[in-house]
Amino acid sequence: MRTTLGHDVAGIAAGLSMDTIHVWLLNYRREQRRAPLRALLGAYLGLLPDDVVLVDDEYGRPELTEPWNRFLQFNWSHSVDKAIIVVAHGVTPGIDIERIRPRPRAMQLAERFFHREEAAALAAVDESQRERTFLELWTGKEAVLKALGRGLAFGLNRLRLTMEPVPHLHWLDGDDASQWQLHRLDPDTDHVASVAWRGSSRSIDMWTLADRD
Repeated sequence: MRTTLGHDVAGIAAGLSMDTIHVWLLNYRREQRRAPLRALLGAYLGLLPDDVVLVDDEYGRPELTEPWNRFLQFNWSHSVDKAIIVVAHGVTPGIDIERIRPRPRAMQLAERFFHREEAAALAAVDESQRERTFLELWTGKEAVLKALGRGLAFGLNRLRLTMEPVPHLHWLDGDDASQWQLHRLDPDTDHVASVAWRGSSRSIDMWTLADRD
């Protein structure tokens, strides 16, 4: 992962192609709301942040307004003090990030909401790794569902993932899972993240956006 300053983003944005996916990790405070997202998208579109207009679709996913939504697709997620943003041309990406922390109910949540084969696989994981594996499954499923445009309301049990040796979408209700790309991200030592999209394989370039002094 590379670190860059805000004034360098426009140069990096020019390198976004139909063969690449750009992912950005940045510090985040909830009171900032969507300001960091608009600022980053503005750098890609050549717009001032205040000129970037976002609207929510029927499932709550933010989108750019016309005509900008024809040129750039994105998704974002935040957890505690970090946000992660994915930007692409020609595909609709989904991304999710979660902070690593104790989750004593992870197995109960998996048994209740995940596909039964995922829950069984999670139960077989060494207890010392179970919470991280749970988060890898959770962020992977969220990323796919956000790329699908539906979110958690679609149902976490309507898709099945495996995480080892690499993340893989085996089944998605009503769709061809073989057409999907799913990748585990390693943003830092304190977070787990995943990105997904429907379409051909692309390279993923990832940066940390440094705070300005």
